[in-house]
Amino acid sequence: MPVRCLVFKEEKTSFAVGHFGLAYLLSKGLAKVLKVNINLPILLVLSVIPDVDLIYDFFMKTEIHRGPTHSIIVAILVFIPFFLLYRYKAVPYFAALASHSLIGDFPIAGHIQLLWPLTAHEFCIRCDLGLPYIGVHSQLNIALELTLFTLSLIIFLKTKDIYLFFRNSKTNLLLVIPILTVLLPSLLSFPVYVPSTLLLPHLFYLTLFVISVFVPIIKTCKKKFTNR
Repeated sequence: MPVRCLVFKEEKTSFAVGHFGLAYLLSKGLAKVLKVNINLPILLVLSVIPDVDLIYDFFMKTEIHRGPTHSIIVAILVFIPFFLLYRYKAVPYFAALASHSLIGDFPIAGHIQLLWPLTAHEFCIRCDLGLPYIGVHSQLNIALELTLFTLSLIIFLKTKDIYLFFRNSKTNLLLVIPILTVLLPSLLSFPVYVPSTLLLPHLFYLTLFVISVFVPIIKTCKKKFTNR
């Protein structure tokens, strides 16, 4: 019996843990070079925000995944105001968003409308080069996801960035987006979609994000109660 949740065919989706790890490692490196601080909740939300089209697909019964929301043109247009306002400080955040399509999806899955709205053509580098299809459940892809997760976790702990998720910041509330769009739906389909080898990484991010979301809520409630 198929699982009724926000999860789609294998060839149309990819795991969130890989996108999180990739965006964090790339943006962390850029932030260090540019000598700027980064807001991790915002950065990680940007790393999976292109997959909001999965929600549209689910409710409208369509298959537009990897369409306009995965366009690099759209990403540039969205970030123009931020580049004008914050200049080089916006670079790590743009990298987190762009990495989803250009590095996370394009080389492996392909069939992405990278240049929408200039063209609706679905670009696929592996198709053009005649490379074999790499499924999301293939051993190679799972190994890549685990490698990205492990490296990002090591740096999380070494730099103590993990403690940033426990700060009383309203931006933590943005983590509701990946919780509801990619993490909970994926876990609800276990083991149909998420393989056992990636269960712990998904649970790690889900637990971390849930705690992070509740920190500002609890702090606000506690403050209101104290001021009574």
